[in-house]
This record gives sequence, C-alpha cells and structure tokens, in this order.
Amino acid sequence: MDFFQKLKPGLPKPWLHLTAALMWSGVGILLNTLGSEWLDPVPGWQVVLLAFFGAGLAVAIYQFGFSKLAKENIHRIEAIPAEKPCWFAFQKWSSYPLVAFMIGLGIFLRKHTPIPKPYLAVLYIGIGGGLFLSSLLYYMHLWRKWSDWS
Repeated sequence: MDFFQKLKPGLPKPWLHLTAALMWSGVGILLNTLGSEWLDPVPGWQVVLLAFFGAGLAVAIYQFGFSKLAKENIHRIEAIPAEKPCWFAFQKWSSYPLVAFMIGLGIFLRKHTPIPKPYLAVLYIGIGGGLFLSSLLYYMHLWRKWSDWS
C-alpha cells in the first residue's frame, strides 16, 4: 500500500479547484466553438435566434444543474481530510463514468445524428455555456481563498 501512496499524484486543494475550473471552462469553450462553427452557414436572423436559444439553455443548465454540481464539488474538495489529495479527486470518482458517457454521446451526435448541425448547435452552446458559467464558481472560490491567504 505504501508503494501505491508514493505513486499517487497528490496536490494541495487549490490545485484541485484550479484543475476543475480549467477543465469545466475548457470543455465549455470547446463545445461553444463547435456550436458556433455549425451556425456559420446559417442566415443572420436565424443565427441570432439559434444563439439566443442556446444562451437561454446555457443559463437554465447553469441555474438548475451545473452550478449545483460545481458547488458540491467545491465543498467536497474542501472537506477532503488529506492535505494533498489525489489530483483526480477534483471530481467525484463516481462522475468519471458519466463523463465518459457524455464524451461518447457528444462524438455520436457529431458524427451520426440525423439532427441538422445548426439545431445541434443550440444543445452544444447550452451545455458549453452552462459548463463555462459554472467554471466561474471555481475561479471565484479560488479568488476568495487567495484573498484570505494574502
């Protein structure tokens, strides 16, 4: 057991918060970029309408889903008793299969869905925007912690 403990990539908790923030905002930006590219061939007024629906979905996903998950993760990380928890603990272990499923679903939707890409863009912008907005909670937590350290 001691051998495996030495191999564990342990980091101080602020690094777990930063990892989570960067992952959530990075994936959010990626999804928004994909969604935006799919709106390129759409006429101007339809782009505005689809982007509006995507932004509305992003706010709803943030408000009713991802913000709660981010807050739970922040509190969970803070409650970890270890001084240097495993780097992969920035997310609950039980969430990793869900992430794998979502990645697989995203790939399937991009490659094999009969849904036209401009309509799929609304979903991608919604999820990406919700992730990015929720990542701000991690950054705000780090900012408050950093202010306390100063």
